[in-house]
Amino acid sequence: MKARIVIAGGGIVGASVAYHLAKLGMRDIVLLEQGKLTCGTTWHAAGLVGQMRPNRSMTRMSQYGIGLYSTLEHETGLATGWRQCGSVNVARSPERWIVFQRQAAMARSFGIEVELLSPREALEKWPILRIDDLQGALWFPADGKANPADLAQSLAKGARNLGVKIQEGVRVADLKTRNGFVTGIQTTAGDVECEIFVNCAGQWARALGERHGIAVPLHSAEHFYIVTEPIAGVYPMLPVMRDPDGFIYFKEEVGGLVMGGFEPVAKPWGMEGIPDKFEFELLPEDWDQFQPLMEAAIHRVPALETAGVKMLLNGPESFTPDGNFILGEAPEVRNYFVAAGFNSAGIANAGGAGKLLAEWIAGGEAPMDLFEVDIRRFGAFAADAKWLRDRTVETLGLHYAMRWPRHELESGRPQRLSPLYSTLKAKGAQFGSKFGWERANYFGPKMEYTLGRPNWLPAMIEEQLAVRNAAGIFDQTSFGKLRVRGRAAAALLDRVCANRIGKLTYTAILNRKGGYESDVTVQRWADDDFLLITGSAQPVRDRAWLLRNKKSEEDVMVDDVSAEWAVISVLGPRSKDILERTDIGSARPQPASYVGGPGTELYVPIAEARGLYERIWGAGKELGLKDCGYYALDALRIEAGRRAFGPELSPDCTPYEAGLAFTVRPELRRAPEKLAKRILMFTFPATDIFAWGGEPILRNGRPIGELSSVGYSATLGCMVGMGFVYAEDISGRYEIEVSGRNVPAEASLKAPWPR
Repeated sequence: MKARIVIAGGGIVGASVAYHLAKLGMRDIVLLEQGKLTCGTTWHAAGLVGQMRPNRSMTRMSQYGIGLYSTLEHETGLATGWRQCGSVNVARSPERWIVFQRQAAMARSFGIEVELLSPREALEKWPILRIDDLQGALWFPADGKANPADLAQSLAKGARNLGVKIQEGVRVADLKTRNGFVTGIQTTAGDVECEIFVNCAGQWARALGERHGIAVPLHSAEHFYIVTEPIAGVYPMLPVMRDPDGFIYFKEEVGGLVMGGFEPVAKPWGMEGIPDKFEFELLPEDWDQFQPLMEAAIHRVPALETAGVKMLLNGPESFTPDGNFILGEAPEVRNYFVAAGFNSAGIANAGGAGKLLAEWIAGGEAPMDLFEVDIRRFGAFAADAKWLRDRTVETLGLHYAMRWPRHELESGRPQRLSPLYSTLKAKGAQFGSKFGWERANYFGPKMEYTLGRPNWLPAMIEEQLAVRNAAGIFDQTSFGKLRVRGRAAAALLDRVCANRIGKLTYTAILNRKGGYESDVTVQRWADDDFLLITGSAQPVRDRAWLLRNKKSEEDVMVDDVSAEWAVISVLGPRSKDILERTDIGSARPQPASYVGGPGTELYVPIAEARGLYERIWGAGKELGLKDCGYYALDALRIEAGRRAFGPELSPDCTPYEAGLAFTVRPELRRAPEKLAKRILMFTFPATDIFAWGGEPILRNGRPIGELSSVGYSATLGCMVGMGFVYAEDISGRYEIEVSGRNVPAEASLKAPWPR
């Protein structure tokens, strides 16, 4: 049997991918389901469909899904159960109400219709709601609900109508590859030759990936909801209601309520593997596990105390280590794609995610900035079963929990340690985690989460001032480091990098649209030997990109050597004096300007890092040297106007839009006639409620973009930020909307420091 594309998994995600591939005109597609369509997770999903997401790209994806669901029944003739009933999200705590005000501001900036409600207005939308302890609510009129199984069947019919073949009762066993490319699969119904394979196997996606040598970091957990008998005051178009402070949600069903939630301490399942025949099955009831949710629900909706309960449904779903789903081409094998791990939001995200993955497959690269869901965001450690189990206990519980600014996950740590970890810990370092690495955020008191002025701010101010006035020492061992070697190494880098590669070169790596796939610094160690320095979270992504652009006949190796080299940075006006007094041994010094001003990064073998650190301290303690962390580093780079991959630089951003066209060699520059967006720098007063990122940028009172990065500048005594404005004309009066308050801001194309 032959097919161009084979999709494994007949839930709503697999059906959506098949439907959208066919919509793009791709043919010869086969979807295989080991049981029956929707038999895994889809059939028992709650079916809540919201549109608001943390950033502009993901929100656009969700908005597309809502539009699709509203028209699909007309296209296919199969009912989907779609109802645009709106959603009411209620806030009990003052902190949650502040978060809601931030979300409302972001929603308006994204073009989403939203309204902040008083408790009394929330009661008008949801008449059986208890409101005496509420601060207020958010109303999204375009949100809705659907019947998940019907929706998936409608997508499947739409795919069939466009020529997709769907086979049930066929399980994928093994993968065939040649030279790192997919060539076919083995199934229980025989072998299938194919060019592209898509793993949409839901809870089975990790095990399926393991059989193919692909890491798909997800883990199943038990997930509960009740279905009640009819309740007075509940009607078909009753809005979806979420009470995140109670960890619960509600939707109408046949005159009663579906009530479920995300308990603070989750219950992982399937540690020994998920049975292949787990079809249309549920797990046993567990009222003890569900009790905290039930108590919160009775408090919020008193009518539940006397309502009849038809059933407590316990249907497992898959969750990822960071709460974002998994999408994209696996780095291990070319043309092996994954769409899985939807964290109990598969119905809401399946429409948009299926479209995006289909466009990725058809176009050869991600259609927009998808880094937060890209499968390449994980390291190998994230596939460890025990680590995944421990992390799932935490991440499911955070689904509705307050996600404080700078929140750090705690489970499964420490994972990856710098040789300076114990030394810095003894000196008061407070650590965060990035790509498994423990990194010093600052040196001072243990973090207390807040929306206002943080308790670590005085310590960070001291660190900033040390860098600006004397010197700061940073452990930046977590940098991603790729060794590119071989006779064709220079040719590969010349083809992939936008700048000419010299002895030390900062350069963009651009996609076909001219957007950033990464920004890196390349060190030339020899004519055929280079060290490529990238962000802590990017080595898997960047290595995959380099190998993808390597020609089959080229002699070049790309190795991740991140764990072999430590990086110690000494930054500030006294850095040169300090290093002149220091025996740096075999360390490789490189000039550094990420925070603006003078500085040096020292690349040293891991075994020699602690000794070098101690020698630097011995030379610098009388010259004002101070230990510093990533919070200070980030604030300093913002005030100096240094862009970062992720916040500023992305596949949707070109060097011209980022103001970095000078880093592209002249023959590659293609100046657009006009810019759809431009990056600006901002300074504005610090308020009691801090700006943390994502705040709308207002020009002449209207939203025109959002802050991509923000921090407090000790040198300037105010907040500094940067963000894109979506307009050709950037003149006007600027403000930053901070939690419902418009704060006057100064805007400039130039960095605020130095003045």
